[in-house]
Amino acid sequence: MAQLTPPLLVLKIDVDTYRGTLEGVPNLVRMLTRHAAGATFLFSLGPDHTGWAMRRALRPGFFQKVSRTSVVEHYGFKTLMYGVLLPGPDIGLKGAAEMRAARDAGFECGIHTWDHVRWQDNVRARDAQWTDAMMKKSEQRYAQVFGEAPHTHGAAGWQMNGHAFRRHDAQGYAYASDGRAMLAESGAMADPQAGPYRFTGMRHIQMPTTLPTLDELLGREVDGAELTTANIAAHLLKLTAENRRDHVYTLHAELEGQKLAPIFEQLLSGWKAQGYRLASMADYYEKIKHDPLPEYPVQWGELPGRSGELIVLDT
Repeated sequence: MAQLTPPLLVLKIDVDTYRGTLEGVPNLVRMLTRHAAGATFLFSLGPDHTGWAMRRALRPGFFQKVSRTSVVEHYGFKTLMYGVLLPGPDIGLKGAAEMRAARDAGFECGIHTWDHVRWQDNVRARDAQWTDAMMKKSEQRYAQVFGEAPHTHGAAGWQMNGHAFRRHDAQGYAYASDGRAMLAESGAMADPQAGPYRFTGMRHIQMPTTLPTLDELLGREVDGAELTTANIAAHLLKLTAENRRDHVYTLHAELEGQKLAPIFEQLLSGWKAQGYRLASMADYYEKIKHDPLPEYPVQWGELPGRSGELIVLDT
């Protein structure tokens, strides 16, 4: 009898900050290596202007998220001052060794963004010139760090525009993970039909994140219980046990790579016990590259636990 191929649990790691690059990335490399796990690191390659994010204070849901996720504790006071009272360090210059170490340890690497806050807060309304300039900076810095052209991308804050998607095709990217799959209900995951797809008229494949993130879940009440560091891993593992399929999970070097590392250890062990193969985006692409995939227009929507709209797949 032919052995069934195990489902993939794709680990997509967003690296947002200078501190996350220097501290979170090496921690994750060690952890993932112990678990023989594949993963994709997506790097912020320009200045760290995390402090600018406080301009989102008037956005609905922003303060609820800040209070739930202990932003100061996880990101550090110094990081929250970058771009405000402290100059933003150039992550791609000062963190190049840590980035190359992740590559040298066997992990796929790609682009997250040039300037995380600037991209996340502006790209939706920007024109082709602004978009191309930002993406070109990150592409050039990636080539400087790694000695080769980039081949994949995962958008900061799941924020994009049509010009950015077209640039993926122009640069020859075969796949990216720039959006989310719409959650079926609060605290749950994507519709079972939500998976890899192409945007209408585009060549590259999109691999949407299908599971909620830790910062979206912590402190929220789901099914009558508050999700805490003590039970959040069990909640996520329950979702993947009940919905056995290929999944994309987005984690953050600043969270799972630091204070929330014990939770991520539980998830890695739990997913392996459930029979998932811990994989990179490249692994996922090899599995689905010849599949007939649906096409969808660019869609925007809100998700529980996250402020503002983002790119979503709503099937």
